[in-house]
Amino acid sequence: MGEIKLYIATSIDGYIARKDNSIDWLESLDNPNQIDHGYGAFYETIDTVVMGRKTYEEVLGFGVDWPYPNCQTFVITTNKDFKTTTPHTAVLNSLDETTIGSLKQQSSKDIWLVGGGQIISAFLNLNAIDDMLITLIPIVLGEGLPLFPNSPNEKQFTLDSVEGFETGAVNLVYKRKT
Repeated sequence: MGEIKLYIATSIDGYIARKDNSIDWLESLDNPNQIDHGYGAFYETIDTVVMGRKTYEEVLGFGVDWPYPNCQTFVITTNKDFKTTTPHTAVLNSLDETTIGSLKQQSSKDIWLVGGGQIISAFLNLNAIDDMLITLIPIVLGEGLPLFPNSPNEKQFTLDSVEGFETGAVNLVYKRKT
């Protein structure tokens, strides 16, 4: 049974995207040695991807091949008529403890909670995030879409590890406090 892991990049001031959903600021990170900041190792540990509809549509708008071809993907949306266009992708119209349990049962590896912020807060409120790997990018955006919108319920996590990179990015790994 897999654990649910949030793996996401955020600005120093806590934004995961600009107000217009753009993540162009991630490309501004000076990275001449093409460091992947642990992405490759993380991707090997998952077989399921969960994201909200807006994040799904944003990924489709990148103009690249579907980046999760070997994973079962679930798109969470309240739109009962929403259709996906990517392989191994299904729609979830509700998010509750039963849905979380089902996701965990059918995953032989871990589950990547991709985003966005509303889905992240919903998972937090269900006490469903086991680990958070937050890549802190050295930029202040000033405004945008917050990592934790809608005032999620208080949850405690413990710091598991910190890894800095020559790019100035820092990976912070937190585990849910039990």
